[in-house]
Amino acid sequence: MLDTPQIIRTASQLTAVIHLTIPWAKMREVMGPGLAELRSTVAAQGIDATGPWFNHHLRRPTDSFDFEISLPVAGRIAPVGRVKPSELRAASVVRTVYHGPYDGLGKAWGEFEAWILRNGHQTATDFWECYLAGPEASADPASWRTELNRPLHD
Repeated sequence: MLDTPQIIRTASQLTAVIHLTIPWAKMREVMGPGLAELRSTVAAQGIDATGPWFNHHLRRPTDSFDFEISLPVAGRIAPVGRVKPSELRAASVVRTVYHGPYDGLGKAWGEFEAWILRNGHQTATDFWECYLAGPEASADPASWRTELNRPLHD
């Protein structure tokens, strides 16, 4: 289920990221360890996370994903190994929230993209999904919430 999409203006956000370009089949294999690495590196520097983690996709997936596992942070981190400082730019975005299990995200993105086209919006190449509530919050996938964001051309 998707909430009614809204157009909002986001503020820029400092982030810590791990950039990956991987085949689709590797996604589940790399996410847990990558997120753990990101969180432990940020914590070791004494910097607080300021919100839920998200994946910032740099382009539409084809046979591979080109994305950053991202964590919003309270201050600029020092690069360590794969973890780098970054910033999610301020932007006008179309945003919705998907309610349900992660295996329904592909269909949710399709419905969201269709809404964007029907309403005449033109989007940038990148997009992100923010994991508001998932398996760590509830064993019931119906209660999971993922925020979908598409930046608009300004």
